[in-house]
Amino acid sequence: MNIRRVSFDHPDAVKLNDRVQLEYAERYQDEGDVTPLDATMFEPPKGLYLIAYDEYGTPLATGGWRAQDLNDEGYSDGDAELKRMYVAPEARGLGLARRILAALEDDARAAGRVRMVLETGTKQPEAIGLYTSSGYEPCSKFGHYRFDELSRCFAKPLTV
Repeated sequence: MNIRRVSFDHPDAVKLNDRVQLEYAERYQDEGDVTPLDATMFEPPKGLYLIAYDEYGTPLATGGWRAQDLNDEGYSDGDAELKRMYVAPEARGLGLARRILAALEDDARAAGRVRMVLETGTKQPEAIGLYTSSGYEPCSKFGHYRFDELSRCFAKPLTV
């Protein structure tokens, strides 16, 4: 596997984002994640977007982080927010999510972010399992879905 930095509007990122949106829509019986995002949010040093490719150049997994600071959506100064963590069904179980998560945490830490935060939902037990087994703990709700009863928020300090 080869993990590469790409733009959030890269064709492979768009393709994987479309796939994850379909999965969200199916799981939650809605339109998918409508959190406003644009490519500039993931540009270094205020963010990063990664795609894992197989040996044939097929994009299989993705994830990014974007900088957040204290605001009326519940973020705190120094937050790095995980977005669009996704592994294609045919590549699940290969450890790609953990590799991408570790790379994103390392990059956010190097960029001076102090806490990684994420929002997921109760209908994504695999995601909750990944995050809790990677040291994330429940935290105060934040972001676009902070008032949704199916939303769950987690955080992990990036400083030692």
